[in-house]
Amino acid sequence: MGHLPDLIRDLALILIAGAVITLLFRKIKQPLVLGYIIAGFLVGPHFKLLPSVADTANIETRAEIGVIFLLFSLGLEFSFKKLMRVGGAASITAFVEIAIITASGYYLGQWMGWSSMDSLFLGGMLASSSTTIIIRAFDELGVKTKQFARIVFGVLVVEDIVVILLMVLLSTIAATQQFEGGEIVLTIVKLLFFLALWFLGGIFLLPSFLKRTKDLLDSETLLILTIGLCLGMVVLATQVGFSAELGAFMMGSIMAETTSAEKVEHLTRPVKDLFGAVFFVSVGMMIDPQAIIQYGGPVVIVTLLTLFGKLFSTTLGALLSGQPLKQSVQVGMSMAQIGEFAFIVAALGLSLGVTSDFIFPVAVGGSAITTFTTPYMIRYSEPVYNAISSVIPDKW
Repeated sequence: MGHLPDLIRDLALILIAGAVITLLFRKIKQPLVLGYIIAGFLVGPHFKLLPSVADTANIETRAEIGVIFLLFSLGLEFSFKKLMRVGGAASITAFVEIAIITASGYYLGQWMGWSSMDSLFLGGMLASSSTTIIIRAFDELGVKTKQFARIVFGVLVVEDIVVILLMVLLSTIAATQQFEGGEIVLTIVKLLFFLALWFLGGIFLLPSFLKRTKDLLDSETLLILTIGLCLGMVVLATQVGFSAELGAFMMGSIMAETTSAEKVEHLTRPVKDLFGAVFFVSVGMMIDPQAIIQYGGPVVIVTLLTLFGKLFSTTLGALLSGQPLKQSVQVGMSMAQIGEFAFIVAALGLSLGVTSDFIFPVAVGGSAITTFTTPYMIRYSEPVYNAISSVIPDKW
């Protein structure tokens, strides 16, 4: 037992740094998620004054587990029935936002002199918001149960599905330099199959199973069964070409329809908190100040487009879906950030050899900045609405 695996040392470093920094942030009444990200930067490879994480690959794996449990817990909060209630408004909001911000990203890339393929992938990078950052910010601010938050969660689910289709489209265009509809149709068919499975599982199968085995399920067995089902749905989702996050959310929403939902949420909270902390610290580890400074101009321009473009497009989409102005502004300000999918889209372009090397640092830089701004955007959404309503005509 003389040799201690790097993973154990790394977890000790990450959790101690995260605990110390978040204690400080709690003292100064700042969002804890920012504390985790700063802790990640301090123990990351780009900050040399403190010990650094040695085994980054294993930490990234545990960060992915963190995302899975964060999305699973979101599904528990946001059942299938709730999703159906906001489905229309969320879909209209998401499609308007994605259409405007993707087109804006493409034309911004062209304006900065980027190639057509770089510009296309920039538009794809901006298409989704950060589910994990939004969930954490809503948790800390205590707004998860408000109506605008339900619309946001619905928009995030629709975004996830649309971005998956967008990635298929970008892959086929990058590989063939032309649009291939067959690949998109196949993806849509698989998606419909997956949604049907979700509906059947959520309404009939799992609730019936848990009801019949209620007397046999103690806390330990229920926790093991829940985690097994969550990871099983994640595996199934990735096998048919969708994201692990979508699979985790679906299983959470299926569990939300059962009588054990409240107990499952209580049992899985410590697991979510532990791996969620690892995820947010891992985001901070990606921040490279030198790369951000080197590509400072594009990072600032893309960040500004994200903040104001997403605010405008999402607010417009919410208004067009029939939401009142206050709720629309709150939805728009909640979603003004670059999501984790941006890294996946950027990495996809690099792996296909069709985008430039600067795409990834721009994605990381923009994501880091908008991660910091998100809690404040949500917190000040009501004062911004009040300011807007004071200058527009009453009949509007």
